[in-house]
Amino acid sequence: MLSAIGLVGGLALLIWMTVRGVNILLAAPIAALVVALTSGLALLPPMAINEAPDFASAYMAGFTGFFADWFFMFLLGAIFGEIMGASGAAASVAHWIVERIGIRYAVLAVVLACAVLTYGGVSVFIVSFSVYSLAVHLFREANLPRRFIPAALAFGSVTFTMTSAGSPEIQNLIPMQYLGTTAYAAWEVSLLVALLMAGLGYIWLQYMVRRAVARGEHFIERDSDTAHDKLRNLPPPLLCILPLAAVLAVFLVFQYPQSVGVLSAILPAESLGKWALVVALGSGAAVAIAVGWRSRHSMPDAFSRGAVSAVIAIVNTCAVVGFGAVAKLTPAFQEALAAVQALPGDPLIGAAIAVTVIAGLTGSASGGQSIALPLIAPHYIDAGANPDQLHRTVAIASGALDSLPHNGYVVTTIRAVCGETHAAAYPAVGTLTVIVPIIGLGVALACFSLS
Repeated sequence: MLSAIGLVGGLALLIWMTVRGVNILLAAPIAALVVALTSGLALLPPMAINEAPDFASAYMAGFTGFFADWFFMFLLGAIFGEIMGASGAAASVAHWIVERIGIRYAVLAVVLACAVLTYGGVSVFIVSFSVYSLAVHLFREANLPRRFIPAALAFGSVTFTMTSAGSPEIQNLIPMQYLGTTAYAAWEVSLLVALLMAGLGYIWLQYMVRRAVARGEHFIERDSDTAHDKLRNLPPPLLCILPLAAVLAVFLVFQYPQSVGVLSAILPAESLGKWALVVALGSGAAVAIAVGWRSRHSMPDAFSRGAVSAVIAIVNTCAVVGFGAVAKLTPAFQEALAAVQALPGDPLIGAAIAVTVIAGLTGSASGGQSIALPLIAPHYIDAGANPDQLHRTVAIASGALDSLPHNGYVVTTIRAVCGETHAAAYPAVGTLTVIVPIIGLGVALACFSLS
């Protein structure tokens, strides 16, 4: 009982401190410490009996493990985003979009840019860096409240694209190794759910933005924004799309080298996996520098800003991952997992609840799947669940409660990338990345029950 109280209390404390503006580097270990103390975990390695888990080792294993896995991606992604801003490429594309489709579609342009990159396989963390400069220029041109930029970035990245059939994001790929399915599992239902989430979410986002504008909110300039008032000095807009295209194309080539027969002699035989992002982002940054060569004098500062932003962003995320690493060691966490597996009724509903709850506790969609699937997959397959349907259910479910305020992506996007506060930005982010996916999950379960 004490462990359960501590786990729920620790999570509530983490969310409360995050929303109140407490630095996540302090909030996450404090909340994790509460979880550890109420679950009887030793605080330090020398205090652990018979090499049992301890708070400090578990927290730092989660923290440093994520840092080691993703630092280069964060670094290159942040630098790429800064170059896009300093070169004028983001401003040029923004002005072109506004001129062609009108400022009323500025929000749609940001969402679509994120969706294309996410479905193309660029990590959702990197998408925020890559599209932020474009979003700033679009929101400036449309004079929209910038506190909605995190919501537009998150909606285009972690909802209707991240967990859809065919997506190369890890949240759609993890179930394959446990269920023997493909990335296109249950694609018919997935397509319906994706269209529903995209339409509903966009209408909702537009409603929130328009209501804020009607109340008198508008875009507020910051000293850190890269301004390009003289349009004649901007690179040609179609040329400025090349850096984004380069990131997407190079990633796909190195992710699926066997599909490019003409280059098979010089490409590796196997996929580079997540390291394809390093090659892609490096290529995109090089193209962005070439496109904005006339602004080369500003590039050293852009590199420095990108490096600092990358460290802040990844450390914020690591702090939350550390909390999840401690939480999953507690008796309450294991009991909750066992209780969910014992739920009567449709196995798909049980699996959806299990993954949703674990993703919420750990603040990670991929973490929720990685922890839950090895335990629940055999159980629900034996209970008669269709593997393809289970795959799609688990994927969609992982993208719901994972986006609570303490989620690493949410903290990184709101704080490090956009420079906003949770109080200002999270209501819109939570609406689009928690409520909309839950509705999508309900629709998916309803469709599967009718099949």
